[in-house]
Amino acid sequence: MTGTARVVLDVRRDRGALDRRLFGSFVEHMGRGVYTGLYEPGHPTADEHGFRGDVAELVDELGVTAVRYPGGNFVSGYRWEDGVGPRADRPRRLDLAWRSVETNEVGTDELLQWAERRGLDPVLAVNLGTRGAQAAADLVEYCNQPGGTHFSDLRAQHGRAAPYAVRTWCLGNEMDGDWQVGHKTAHEYARLATETARAMRLVDPDLELVVCGSSHHRMPTFGYWESEVLEEAWDVVDHVSMHAYYEEQDGDRRSFLASAADMDAFIDGVAATIDAVAARKHSGKRIGIAFDEWNVWYWSRFPPDGLAEVREAPRLIEDEYTNLDAVVVGDLLISLLNHADRVRIACQAQLVNVIAPIRTEPGGPARRQPTFHPFARTAAAARGAVLHADVSAPVLSTERYGEVAAVSAAATHDADSGAWSLFLVNRAPEPVDVEVEPHGLRDAAPTASTTTADAAYDGTDPGVPLDVVRTDGGGWRLVLPPESWSVLTVNGGGAA
Repeated sequence: MTGTARVVLDVRRDRGALDRRLFGSFVEHMGRGVYTGLYEPGHPTADEHGFRGDVAELVDELGVTAVRYPGGNFVSGYRWEDGVGPRADRPRRLDLAWRSVETNEVGTDELLQWAERRGLDPVLAVNLGTRGAQAAADLVEYCNQPGGTHFSDLRAQHGRAAPYAVRTWCLGNEMDGDWQVGHKTAHEYARLATETARAMRLVDPDLELVVCGSSHHRMPTFGYWESEVLEEAWDVVDHVSMHAYYEEQDGDRRSFLASAADMDAFIDGVAATIDAVAARKHSGKRIGIAFDEWNVWYWSRFPPDGLAEVREAPRLIEDEYTNLDAVVVGDLLISLLNHADRVRIACQAQLVNVIAPIRTEPGGPARRQPTFHPFARTAAAARGAVLHADVSAPVLSTERYGEVAAVSAAATHDADSGAWSLFLVNRAPEPVDVEVEPHGLRDAAPTASTTTADAAYDGTDPGVPLDVVRTDGGGWRLVLPPESWSVLTVNGGGAA
């Protein structure tokens, strides 16, 4: 036993309402993310549009609320016009990002209509690698203009009279990375993004625009990039993007389990940069964060010759996950919840096959990965406002991140129903006794379950019941198993 942790919750202290887009996902034309993933016309479950019904059911179960599309690195060389109109007229292109043959069978209309059927908010990215303001403005016109113009009438000719009314748009992707087609300096990107944003807003003023931040916080320009880009684009953008991936390196399990502590520091750093720019500009505007790529990704498994052969829908980074990865994913979700006052949008990358919670086989079944379950259960349980979860816990020493708390926690509370949820991770290799002090919350026994890193996985939710006992002080006590992710829920039934 590493000691006792204490979690204090108080309905009078919250971070504001939870933006449901925090449970977004990401679909890129990469590997089998689209073809034989989402879309497979010959599959036994395919609908009349060619999209797999078994995948659609799992997407609904996962609780995804938004979907970012079409990239990712792919977007930096994408001609959106290739993916609209009659399929027989669409060109087959060489995608430079992933050295794949892109058939363009699925494009803007197909993806937006699939998202509409699933009730998902689309987050569309525009190409600022090889293209710019005009192509982006044309795409907004195609998607959002009601009619009477060239591109809105073209959309109607393609079978969609009503506009899609896409609100959220990304101004390129990872433009600071030298792996990006058309990558740019901060100055070059800031000018292009600003002028593109202005053009897009002239077509539709009611947009939320995401400007590219650093590709990751180990980039040599991290911080400087965000500052210079925001100085230029401040008046015309609403969010800055963040990306982060984590993996167990060199058998350092303890550091891997502390990945969310690194995510916390990363978010705090970007938030501080936003605030510094706001202060210099004497601005009261609140720029948000779109953490539109995050996940566990075993980059070290990606073969260096993985892109050598040009193929159609190759198998790329189809990581097989374990419950250890699921515990880390649950902890990363805790980090996102605890920054809900700054992070308005988040997209787990990606949705199907490519480092994804859902896997498929061509012509065969779709299945859940272990990482499916903490996402699905968090998306289902997190409602209302995010509370401040004040945690006092023993400290663990890690090789990569220094000293971190052994226990992390996040909580939500729905004032209308009185329902509340508490999410907990024990990063330690020993059990930890936790005392929960819920002030002003509905006084009912929580239902609790836990998933441990070493549990066997059979394709179903690996959570097992967790005992929660009443304390003399009116709170709750439980023992978190080693290296575990747990959730406590109290259903609605009236306020406390």
